[in-house]
Amino acid sequence: MLRTHTCGELRPDQIGAEVFLCGWVDRVRDHKGVIFIDLRDRWGRTQVVVGPDAAAETLAAARAARAEWVLRVQGTVGARPEGTTNPKLATGGIEVVCRTITVLNEAETPVFQPGSTDLPGEEVRLTNRWLDLRRPAMQENMFLRSRIVKIMRDHFDELGFIDVETPMLGRSTPEGARDYLVPSRLEHGSFFALPQSPQLYKQLLMMAGFDRYVQVAKCFRDEDLRADRQPEFTQLDVEMSFVEADDVIGVIEGLVRRTAREILGLDVPLPLPRLTWDECMERFGHDAPDLRFGLEIVDLTDLAGESDFRVFRGAVESAGRVRGIRVPAVAERFSRKDLDTLTAVAVEAGAKGLVWLKCESGGVWAGPVAKNLTSIADTLRARLGCEPGDLALIVADSFEVTCKALHTLRKRLGAELALYDPKAMHFSWVVDFPMFARDTESGGWASMHHPFTAPRPADLELLESDPAACRAVAYDLVINGSEAGGGTIRIHDSATQEKVFKLLGISTEMARERFGFLLDALRSGAPPHGGIALGIDRWVMLFGGLESIRDVIAFPKTQKASDLMTGAPGPVETKQLVELGIRVLAPPKPVGRASEGD
Repeated sequence: MLRTHTCGELRPDQIGAEVFLCGWVDRVRDHKGVIFIDLRDRWGRTQVVVGPDAAAETLAAARAARAEWVLRVQGTVGARPEGTTNPKLATGGIEVVCRTITVLNEAETPVFQPGSTDLPGEEVRLTNRWLDLRRPAMQENMFLRSRIVKIMRDHFDELGFIDVETPMLGRSTPEGARDYLVPSRLEHGSFFALPQSPQLYKQLLMMAGFDRYVQVAKCFRDEDLRADRQPEFTQLDVEMSFVEADDVIGVIEGLVRRTAREILGLDVPLPLPRLTWDECMERFGHDAPDLRFGLEIVDLTDLAGESDFRVFRGAVESAGRVRGIRVPAVAERFSRKDLDTLTAVAVEAGAKGLVWLKCESGGVWAGPVAKNLTSIADTLRARLGCEPGDLALIVADSFEVTCKALHTLRKRLGAELALYDPKAMHFSWVVDFPMFARDTESGGWASMHHPFTAPRPADLELLESDPAACRAVAYDLVINGSEAGGGTIRIHDSATQEKVFKLLGISTEMARERFGFLLDALRSGAPPHGGIALGIDRWVMLFGGLESIRDVIAFPKTQKASDLMTGAPGPVETKQLVELGIRVLAPPKPVGRASEGD
C-alpha cells in the first residue's frame, strides 16, 4: 500500500506517528514560507505542513503543487497550534508535518474546482462527471446510496429471501413504456428488449418454488424524462409466494422503519396510513399525494349546479365537476399578478381557467365572479371552511382536469408557502387502484399497473361485465408525494390471465406467441404470489432530501437521455450495422466523442 492512513483517519491520539498519505490537492496556501496543503480523498481532508526547514526537493514539490494534483506525503502527525484547530473537520485537531512529497500525477487546471462552492451549471458538471464525483457532497450521496442498498440487502437476507439475477436480454412485452431494443446479429429482423422490470422472470421463480426472491435490478424504459426519472434505473425487486397484499406490505413497512431509523434516526410508527385510490383522487387530485400538508380538495359540484354562474352550471350540465381548495390566510398577500400566475398554472395543467375568491371581513366574497355566486355564497364559504383572509381557488371541468389542475396548484402552493418542513418524511400506502384505464390513443383498455395484476376476488366477475369498476389488488408506497414503490398480487391461474389478455386486446394467438411460456407455467401449479418493486434511485433522493435523481446516480443521463461525458448515444461503424442487418435512414453523424451540448 502506498499509504498507511486515509486523509480522514488521523486524530490527536496518533500524534507522533510516522504516516504516509495519498490524495488530491484541495488547495495550497503559502504563509510567509510555510506551505499548507489540504490533501483530500474520499475519507476526508488532512492539513499537510511544509516548513522552511524542509528538504529543498520537498519545498520545491510543495511550491509546484496545484489543485487536483495527486500526491504521496510522508510525515509526522503533530498537534495544530493553539487557536488554529478546526472543529468542523474530523482531522481538525492535527496536521502532518511533511518530510517528503512524491508527485504521483500532475493535473491540468480543472474546468471547475471540486472543493469550491461556486459550481458551474449541471451540463458542465455532467460533461466532466469524474470531477463532479470528487465533490464531497456527491461522494456523500454515493455513500448514502451504498448504505441504503446494504440495509435493503440485510433486511431481506434476514427474512430468508434468495437473491437471483434475471436476464438483461429478453422479449419485448407490453408494460406501459417503450422498450430499449437490442438487434440480434444471428437473426436479422429480431430483437431482444432490455427489461423494464424482471416481472415475468420473478413470477416464474415463484412457480419454480423459490418462495422468496429479491434482486437489486437494473431496468430500462425509453420514456420522457423528469427530474426524478432516468432511462436506466435501479429497483429493489421483490416477490413472495403464498401471500396476500398485507403480507407484502408488512415486509416493506419493516424496511421503511429500519431505513428511517438507521439513516435519519426517525422512529416511524406502524402500520403506515392507507388511502384508497378513489380517496386520493377526491381529496388530493393525485394517486401519490404529499400528506405533509393540507389544502385538500373540496367537491362543490352540487352547489355549483344551483349557482347563477354560467361556467359552473355548464360544467355540471356536461357531467363535469366543480372543485376547489382553501388556502388559509393569504388573501392579503396575493396580488392580482400572483393570482394571474396561478391561473396560468391551472391553464397549463389543462383547465380552461381558474376562479379565485377572497374571503373578506364579514365573510363577504371578493373577486371577478363573486357577484355571480351570491345565491350560494354562504354555503360555498361553509363548504370550503373559509374565514376572512382566506383564498379559494376553484376549477370547473372534467374530473380528470380538475384533479390535475388542483393537484398542480396544491403542490406549488405547498412549496411556495412553506406549508411543510422540507426535512419531514411522510410514508403512506395507496391501495385499491382501478384494474384498467382507457388508452387515450386506441380507446381500448390498458392496464393501470401491468397485465399480470390480479383483480380483487370480489371484482372477478366485473372483468367481463364492467371493467371500469374492477379494482386491482395493488398497492403503492408513497413518500412525500412521490411514488417510491409499487406492487400487486399477481394472477396465478391461466384462465384469468387469458381473460385479462383478451380485455387488453391481446388475441389468443398473440398471447400464445408472446406469453406461451407464462401460460404453460401457470398451468403447471402456480402458487398465489405477489411482490413489489422499490425505486432505489428515488429512495436515496428522498432520504437524502435532494431535488434531482441525477444527484444519486454516479453516471446519469440528461433530460434528453444522453450522456454528456461519453457522448452516448452515438453513431456506429457501417460494418456493425451490416452485421446486424440494419440500414439507418437518418444521415449518420461522424463517429467520435460528441461535443459538449450535443
